[in-house]
Amino acid sequence: MTIIDELIAWYSAHMNYASITALMTIESSFIPFPSEVVIPPAAFVASQPDSVLCVTGNYPLDVLFIVLFGTLGAMLGAVINYYLSVWLGRPIIYKFADSKLGHLCLLSGEKIEKAETYFRDHGNMSTFIGRFIPAIRQLISIPAGLARMKMGPFLLYTFLGAFSWNIVLALVGYLAAGQMDVIKAYSHELSIGILIVVGVAVVAFIIKKVVTKK
Repeated sequence: MTIIDELIAWYSAHMNYASITALMTIESSFIPFPSEVVIPPAAFVASQPDSVLCVTGNYPLDVLFIVLFGTLGAMLGAVINYYLSVWLGRPIIYKFADSKLGHLCLLSGEKIEKAETYFRDHGNMSTFIGRFIPAIRQLISIPAGLARMKMGPFLLYTFLGAFSWNIVLALVGYLAAGQMDVIKAYSHELSIGILIVVGVAVVAFIIKKVVTKK
């Protein structure tokens, strides 16, 4: 049994808002852990009439709070990545990524470079859009830190991206009835769909502003 399997087993027995926050913090940091095994199962449990917190056994799980606490965890992990990048700097970040420990965390200099390129190409908005892209999601806070992106926009875009992604995962949890194979198969497609919807909404808002100004 791998460490990931052990964490999943532990989470199944200790599913509550604290464990959701903790695991989503790990997921959003440089430690590899799939958010698909945190939010969807919790949302599925919340959809059941007898939903209870496994630790206390008194309070039912609520899908809104699952999304909110999951988003809080994602933001904490992102902030950790951001400040580690600011404090350590580019040379040490790349050296760690190419080290044995970095490889155990599924990091590499190539992945960091890819995230940096994505950040340069899309600017601050990448910290929002990147939340929907599997290869970028966990790493996008690193180039933001290396570029010393202003904390206000960083927190705003990170919140919006993480909140939207967690809504996708919660919906998948409801629709898939807790089936992890289905969740893994369709979470990426749903993330693309919601990203398109958000993109259309942003474009419509900009067009409306331009027309109004004219």
